[in-house]
Amino acid sequence: MPPVISDADLWSEMKSGSEKAFSSLFMKYHVSLVSYGKSITQHHYIVGDCIQDVFADIWLYRKTISTPDSVRAYLLSGLRKRIARKLERDQIFKHATDIEHVEFSASFTVLDELITNEEMRSQVTYLNAAINQLSPRQKEALYLRYYQQLSVDQIAEMMQMNTQSVSNLLHRAIKQLRNLWKGEIPQLMILLVLTHCLSTDV
Repeated sequence: MPPVISDADLWSEMKSGSEKAFSSLFMKYHVSLVSYGKSITQHHYIVGDCIQDVFADIWLYRKTISTPDSVRAYLLSGLRKRIARKLERDQIFKHATDIEHVEFSASFTVLDELITNEEMRSQVTYLNAAINQLSPRQKEALYLRYYQQLSVDQIAEMMQMNTQSVSNLLHRAIKQLRNLWKGEIPQLMILLVLTHCLSTDV
């Protein structure tokens, strides 16, 4: 098994001009970026172009950009901003002025083949329905926290909110889910739903 190269090392090699490292970063995060991009715009045809633009800028300015604390957060944030600018430029949202107008639109649905236990399937189905009752910003915060595994600080920067507001958003989302669930929700079940049951109606 080949050794696992860290994001920091790949980024450093990319900055030095390694096309292989650049390609590795693209391949590593492409699926996550497509998933997230299609979650924040119904205009799925622009997502691929926006991802290409993000990586094109990285390669073009590789000598001057600094190494981010989290490559994943950097790429997701860059894609979010790129999509917002694209939507504004194309006047899809005529009054859009910033990424506040980018709205998380994915829904969560059970993938039956991943769940063989009938009781678990019933519980996950119920949790899916509960999550889909949350606001778009609550769903996006949960998605970024549990699926993309970003820190609260990173989510705050991406969503242009302060850290306390993101903490409150996550707290209210979990509280709302618990109220609908009528009890404690196992974190493993939330992870199962957010990791395996994301649907963007592709």
